[in-house]
Amino acid sequence: MAMPKVLKVHGLDLSYFTGKLEAYLRGKQIPYELIEMDTGDFKRCGKATGVAQMPQVEWLDGQWLSDTTLIIEFLETLKPETSVLPEHPALCFIAQLLEDFGDEWLWRPALYYRWAHAQDARLMSHRLAVGMMRDVPLPFFMRRWAILNRQRLHFLWLDGVRKSTAKRVEAHYLETLDALEAVLKTQAFILGQRPTLADYGLYGSMFRHFFCDPTPARIMRTRAPAVHEWVARLWNTKLADYNNTPFAGQWPSELTPLLNVVCAEFLPYMQANELAIEQGARQFEFNSQGVVFKLPTQRYRAWRYQRLRMRYQALTHSSQQEISTCFPELGTALSKPVTCPIEARIKGLPISTPTTMTSRTW
Repeated sequence: MAMPKVLKVHGLDLSYFTGKLEAYLRGKQIPYELIEMDTGDFKRCGKATGVAQMPQVEWLDGQWLSDTTLIIEFLETLKPETSVLPEHPALCFIAQLLEDFGDEWLWRPALYYRWAHAQDARLMSHRLAVGMMRDVPLPFFMRRWAILNRQRLHFLWLDGVRKSTAKRVEAHYLETLDALEAVLKTQAFILGQRPTLADYGLYGSMFRHFFCDPTPARIMRTRAPAVHEWVARLWNTKLADYNNTPFAGQWPSELTPLLNVVCAEFLPYMQANELAIEQGARQFEFNSQGVVFKLPTQRYRAWRYQRLRMRYQALTHSSQQEISTCFPELGTALSKPVTCPIEARIKGLPISTPTTMTSRTW
């Protein structure tokens, strides 16, 4: 399939998922132009793809790409010579698992640090008021006030952040940071000496939020200098430079703390969300080490969790055994059959005939 000479990526240079995609495109050496969205462009792109989210990528003949997970999968088929998917089936699955973890678990602490801390909120509300909201015909102070209140409503209050849960949200960042530091102080990338999907999956939060926003960045610099170095390294990585570097044949023992977080927190959270959707609930409770969160259900996350289970169940018995022997909790959680499948919002890429526009949460 032919590709555009230069991809037009509609997003923001402070965006979680735009940063993830940009790092991947830079690594693949796929030329792109970042088109900074305003509110009008956000709506136009949403109508074109059927999903109101960022980034959105213009393709050939009026077609579009959307959802960074699907975009990376699509581009991997077009440029397999610099693959980010390990050849070892069990490790490839772990890379996909860690992408899901990065996308769907670290979202809450990333947005929490950005909007709950005064210094960070002042900076980012200013940037959004002069950036994405530049086409809104209101004075600057009103645009800034509107975006600050909107973000705090959606990403703090409506996402379960209260005084009673705030410290636990912070712990979600700190626990992941410590686990990553244990890995990255001994090797260049998360699954060895070669970049994989695991690196790009964790990059959205770690780069554009935790590395760039003032409060979490200070924490990263002092608490996890190897993670700080990895963020810069991956941004400057050219995947072609690693073509002669073999993928790891087994996951490093240092990965255990990170997978412990996945098993203890992420998978139970995804299970609870899916169960609530199956029961027709709009909210559910999730207990994170004794701290109870009341959270909105998200069909997109349930779809991601179902897809993850189906991938695990499609592995050979020996690959499943390899994973479950090291992490029995993974095997138990991922062996559960998908009994109420959720239909994918995006049927495939590129998108040419979208359905009615909806949000990323579906």
